[in-house]
Amino acid sequence: MNNKYDTILIATKNKGKIKEFENMFKSFNINIKTLYNYDLPEIEETGNSFFENALIKAKAGYDISNLPTISDDSGLEVEALNWKPGIHSARFGKRSFNDQDRMFYLLEKLKGKKNRNARFKTSLVFYNGENQINKFEGIWKGIILKEPIGNNGFGYDPIFYDENLKLSAAQLSPDEKKLVSHRGKALKLFFEKFKSMI
Repeated sequence: MNNKYDTILIATKNKGKIKEFENMFKSFNINIKTLYNYDLPEIEETGNSFFENALIKAKAGYDISNLPTISDDSGLEVEALNWKPGIHSARFGKRSFNDQDRMFYLLEKLKGKKNRNARFKTSLVFYNGENQINKFEGIWKGIILKEPIGNNGFGYDPIFYDENLKLSAAQLSPDEKKLVSHRGKALKLFFEKFKSMI
């Protein structure tokens, strides 16, 4: 294996994401480091798109570690809200809101609206220095329910409904979710590319 890929940094402190990446990299015999390994807080997302935010985080991780770095930015877009909250999904509403507050705030915004179309989007970046940027995107289409269903997942999962599966995102197991989700699709594209890079 190419030595430069013996260790890869995941530019996050999200424990769910870290676990997901660790499981996927096992078969490649690659060590994973995260922002917990460095004196670096969560990186501020100042971009205007999912890709820009993912690239900001990937570059910041690379700069401090000098390791090939992966980062992603994801969010929920709702058609009736002009595709908001989008890049502000984790900060939708008041600063004091937790995940559940944001979920019910979004439901309140949709009261009386017939169009419930929505989509989760992910932009994943693999960065290994200047001019070495690989971008992978995933989209998961669905509708917004009128009330939460399911206890799995996080964020807006309990109100995001997959019409093909006839289940909310929060009713899926982690293994079921990664097969259909926005992040799962982006990760699949990444690993297809990564196999040709090592």
